[in-house]
Amino acid sequence: MAMEVKMMGRETKIVVAVDESEESMYALSWCLNNFSSKNDQNTNTTLILLYVKPPPSAYSSLDAAGYLFSTDAIGAMEKYAKELVHSVMERAEAVYQHSGVKMNVEKKVGTGDAKDVICHTVEKLRADTLVMGSHGYGFFKRLPINYSLSYEFYKV
Repeated sequence: MAMEVKMMGRETKIVVAVDESEESMYALSWCLNNFSSKNDQNTNTTLILLYVKPPPSAYSSLDAAGYLFSTDAIGAMEKYAKELVHSVMERAEAVYQHSGVKMNVEKKVGTGDAKDVICHTVEKLRADTLVMGSHGYGFFKRLPINYSLSYEFYKV
C-alpha cells in the first residue's frame, strides 16, 4: 500500500540523500514506491536528490614525504569528483525514470560534512521528509554513530 504524500494546496518536499552506494539507490526506490501513486500526477510533490561531496582537502605543494604535488594531480582529482557527482545523479535519475512516478525533481549538490549539509539543506528547504539509505552497520558499529547523529537529526 502506498503512503500518499498530499497536503491540501501545500507543496510537499522530499529530500533523498544519494551517494554512490546501492543502499542510497534502494532508499530512493523505496521512497518512490512508498510516497507516491503511479496513477497520480504529483505536481504538489517535489523530490530533491541531494549529493554531498566531501570538503576539499587543503593541499600544499609538498606532501608529507616531500614530493611535489602537481596541479595536474589536483586537477585530476577535481575532475574525478565532478564525474562522480554526474554518475551518481545519472543513476538516481535512472531509478526515478524506471519507477514510473511523475513528480517534480530537483538535483542539489552540497560540499562539506554530510551530516551538516543534509541537516542544513532539510532545514533551509523546509522539507517534509528526509530519506536516507543505511550502509548495513551492525548494532555495535551503529551505536556510536547514532549517539553522534541523534542531536543533529533531532533538530531536523
